[in-house]
Formats: sequence, structure tokens, C-alpha cells
Amino acid sequence: MNCMKKLVTPPKLKRGDRVAILSPSFAAPGRFPHVYELGLKRLREDFGLEPVAFPTTAKLGASGKERAADLVAAFEDSTIKGIITSLGGDDQVTYIKNLPPEPFAHNPKPVFGYSDNTHLENFLWQQGIASYYGGALFTQFAMEGKIDDFTLKYLNIALFESGEYELESSPTFSDMGLDWNDPANLEKFETFLPNEGWYWDGGKDADGISWGGCLESIDEMLRHGTTTPSLDEFENIILFTETSEEMPPADYVFRVYRALGERGILARVKGVLVGRPKAWEFGNEHDEAWQAAYRAEQRETILKAVRAYNPTIPMIQNLDIGHTSPQISLPYGGRIRIDGKARKIYATFSP
Repeated sequence: MNCMKKLVTPPKLKRGDRVAILSPSFAAPGRFPHVYELGLKRLREDFGLEPVAFPTTAKLGASGKERAADLVAAFEDSTIKGIITSLGGDDQVTYIKNLPPEPFAHNPKPVFGYSDNTHLENFLWQQGIASYYGGALFTQFAMEGKIDDFTLKYLNIALFESGEYELESSPTFSDMGLDWNDPANLEKFETFLPNEGWYWDGGKDADGISWGGCLESIDEMLRHGTTTPSLDEFENIILFTETSEEMPPADYVFRVYRALGERGILARVKGVLVGRPKAWEFGNEHDEAWQAAYRAEQRETILKAVRAYNPTIPMIQNLDIGHTSPQISLPYGGRIRIDGKARKIYATFSP
């Protein structure tokens, strides 16, 4: 049996620490400065952290070379203790692969982000550095109204706490955000609906380290030949995925999972975790019945695709990870333990 890969978990943050606010993808602070300011205010007042902007944090249209320079500078700056990304985007695949590994491997720091930041977190995984899939400035720290208690709990764990924690299923959820173009919406609250809970298939136990992210970004990794874990490494991985506000159709989701199967990945992973699909977005609005049907079709599609290559591993879907609210800031490269009999999931946020 292969030994489980051990990643370095960067030191936990302390109140008073300086944290870089970076935009490795879309520079949302340059488009929505009022949301940006709310996120900075929350970081200072609610978490006791001192945010530090870099040249491309709010620079719309910054080149990949410029954004790469900010990433390197933030890691090499010894006064910066962590990195929080502002939002996602769609083009990290074009430049993350060109980052020099040494500044990151020699200066491990906790990174928070999701969506297109899958590329950055996979890069850090390759350098032996664990990170956190979640906790973007705009969507979690600057959540409209206030940060919901569930999201806040896991942000605090990821930022400041160590040890193994049981993951939970939120009793409610939302994927209908409020328009950032209207500053008045920052005082309002998202509409939360009853959550159906987790969907389990397979009762085996599993223990491995997490790897995955936004399914559309994983698709791009596969298409563009990005370095991902080796097949030997996948034998000790708990794969996790979720889909974005692009709301990909079920046949697309099936093809990406089939690609994972044909590459020999699904036959090797220890388990699969799937985040709740986002089923509503501005310009692509649907009623609750349509949303429920969309989520069910994606759930059934992923189950079918995985079971074609691996009939026994535990699969748990509808987790609070990714593009809906509330959100677990899930360790990326951390230990995940699945208790199939008790139907519980545990994540190690640091040793």
C-alpha cells in the first residue's frame, strides 16, 4: 500500500496578523468597491486581522504576469501571514502553471479561496502545501446582512483552530445572492431555504487527504495538461468537487467525471464528496421546482458516473462546500475521515 502524502499545514493565523488580499482571477474590488470595503471592515472588526492590498488586488484587466508577481510577493513578505482571495474568475489556468515553486515551498502560508482558485490550490498541493477551499472575501467575509453562523463557525476553525472537526450539514441553504451593483443590498439578507441534508451512497469507511475543487476548473486542468496528483497519489485521496454559477448541464458533468474515470482516477480514490450545486444565478433564474430537479439530476449523474468505475467507495453529496451558502472552508490537502457506519465526516484543519 502506498504511503499517504503528507502536506505541510501552514501556521494558523493569530489576531493582529497581516493578511494579503489578492485577486488571482477577477479583480472584483475594482468593480464593486463597496463590497470590498465591507469585507475589509469585517476582517478587522470581526476577526482581528489586518488586510493588506497588493498592486493588482483592485486592478481590472491585470495580466497574469502581474497577478503572479503579487502572489510571489505576498508569499515572500515575512510580515504577511496568510492570503485571502477576493473572488474567483476564469483564467488562472493560463498562468498559475508558470509560477516559480520556490517562493511558495519555502514560505508556506494559509490560502483561502475557491472556484477558479482551484488552480492555485492545486499548485500549492504540488508544492506540498495545504490550503482552504472556501472563504473568499466577497462571498463569505462580505456576505450581505451578516456572516451566517454556520459559515462563521468554519471560517474561525480554518483561520485559527487546529485539530480534527466533524463536518456538519447546515439546516438551511441559499444560492440566490443579492446584486452587488446596488450598495443598499449589503444591508439585506439572502433568502435561506430548508436543506435536504447529505445524500450517502456506500457504507464503507475511508481515510485520505483531500484534493479537488470546482469541476469546471478540474476539467480545464485535464484539458490543458496541468500537473495534478499522480495515479499513485490518488490511491490515498478523497476527491471533492462542486459546480459553479455557470450551472453546467448534467451531460457536461457526466463527461468530466467520465474523464476522471478513464484516466484511472475514480478507480483509485478512497471516496468522493460533492458540494451542493448552485442552481440560480443572475440572468439564469429559476423557480424552486426547477432548482430541485437540476440538483437531483446532477446528483444522479455523478453517482452513475462514479459507480461505472468504482462500485464500493463512499459517496456523499449535497455538502456545504463551494458556490452556495452557507459554506465550509474545507481543508485542501488536509486529512478527511469518513465513518460509513455512523455516516459522519471528519476533517483535520491542522495537526
